[in-house]
Parts: sequence; C-alpha cells; structure tokens
Amino acid sequence: MSKLMAFEEPVVKLREKIVELKTIAQEAEVDMSGEIEKLETRLSELEKSVYANIEPWDRVQVARHVGRPTTLDYIERIFDNFIELHGDRTFKDDAAIVGGIASFNGQSVTIIGHQRGKTTKENIRRNFGMPHPEGYRKALRLMKQAEKFNRPIICLIDTKGAYPGKAAEERGQSEAIARNLFEMAGFRVPIISIVIGEGGSGGALALGVANKILMLENSTYSVISPEGAASILWKDASYAKQAAEAMKITALDLKELAIIDGIIPEVAGGAHKDLAAQAIFMKQALELHLSELSSLTADQLIEDRYIKFKNIGQFSE
Repeated sequence: MSKLMAFEEPVVKLREKIVELKTIAQEAEVDMSGEIEKLETRLSELEKSVYANIEPWDRVQVARHVGRPTTLDYIERIFDNFIELHGDRTFKDDAAIVGGIASFNGQSVTIIGHQRGKTTKENIRRNFGMPHPEGYRKALRLMKQAEKFNRPIICLIDTKGAYPGKAAEERGQSEAIARNLFEMAGFRVPIISIVIGEGGSGGALALGVANKILMLENSTYSVISPEGAASILWKDASYAKQAAEAMKITALDLKELAIIDGIIPEVAGGAHKDLAAQAIFMKQALELHLSELSSLTADQLIEDRYIKFKNIGQFSE
C-alpha cells in the first residue's frame, strides 16, 4: 500500500465515499447508480485538478516517496539483457551506483544510475543512494568503456547527494565528482541523463553532464535540499516548504529556465502508482532523444554539450 501524500487526501476521501456508497447500494439492493456516476465524474475532475496543481514541496515529497521506482526497476522494464559490472578497479564496488551493458531496441547501450534501497537493510547496503568516490569512479570507468565501444550512455539520477563522510573525503570525493564532470564533457558518444527522483548537489551532477537532461514530472534537481537551504537562509529547516518554492527545483521550473531539455510525464499521483506505465513513458522519451542524437557526429556531440552548458544562466554587467 502506497503511503498517502497530504495533497492526495481529498481524492482518497472521495474515492472511499464512492466505495462506501456502492457497498450500501448493493447490500440494500437500492439503485444509486445516478448518485454514484455523479461522484465518479467529480472524482475524475478532482484528480485532474489536484495532480495538475501540485506545489513544489508536494513534488519534493513525491520524489522522496519510499515506493518510488529506482534505477534497477526501470532497467528491468526498459532494457534487455542487462549485465551489471562492478568495481572501480582502485578501491572497491559501491552499491550506491549500479551500471552495466544492456540492449535498448536492439542497440547496445551503457546504463548507469544511483541506486537506493526500499528496505532498511537494503538502504544500508546501498548507503541510501549516496555514493562514495569509488561509485563515481566506477561510473567513469563504465563511461570510458562505452566510448571505446561506441555505445550511447544513459544515466539515471536519484540521490540526495554524494556521501559527505570523513572516509569519502579522505578518498577524494570532490576530485572524483570533478573528474566525472571534466571527462563527461568530452565523451564522443551520446549521453542522456534522466532525473528519476531526487537530483541533489554534485552527487547528482556527476552523472549529469549530458547532451540531453530530462526529468520525470515529479522529480527535483538542485544544488542543495530545501531543508539545507532553509537552514542557511532562515537558520531553520522548518522553512523547507518556502525554500522549495524559492529555489525553482521542479521540472517545470527548470524547463522554463532552459536547464533541462524535457519533462517526462508521470502517471497520476506519481511514478510509484504504476511502474509499468511509467516505464513506457521513459522508454518513449529515450527512443525520441536517442534517435535525435544518433544523427550527430562525435565532434557535433561534444559541441552540442558545450553549447548546452554554456547557455545555462544569465549574465549582466
């Protein structure tokens, strides 16, 4: 059973009322089809209204939903013959990053993504989706392999941020992230990055230097979490809702600012409501953008990436 979001309460209450009315009608053998039909019409209108006008803070909650599909969920449903590859060849394997080779509509691709757990035990093993330096070095190793064999790179972003612990810093967390940014800018194969949940700080950007950056409708992409920003700006994390609105972290905001290239629609209520349908939306978006990028030469791909990031932001004297 999916956890109920606050903004969903009116929808759920009306849905429960319809079920209750149907039960009463059946038990009392009374024809209440007219009343039920009116309520179902109202429910349909209410669902469209609620899900079309979700506030930024509500989208943050949807992006963090415990049942939200993960990288491995999408890999299983979108790609064929996935072979996971492990380790950074320097220190160890980081389970917070998964990656490997797969087939997409008959084409070989390299798929890399953040991976969080759905249970406490799995979250501990995957460090809650917050990679150590070896995770980013594993990702870079797989990207270099993709370039060598001329495979497109697909990255799925879903992390609160890179792990900020002492051990991670001692092993070069900042350098690992910076190295990914530098190397991704020059790869001679198409790169598509999709934010599927939370896209937080440099931990997300380390998989985000792409020709096309897409976001699921209810995902977020930001330099810092709303709670973190509130702690800095207002000295109080309870102002996170106001921070989420001010920071422009939703897909709609970022598309308007030309930071991302497209928004992938979600099923009503969020991707966790219907994984199979959501995977279809993801696949359609990948087909469209891979087809577009396949017509570019290696030099054009690099130039396209350069122009894309150069044009982000506004400058004034």
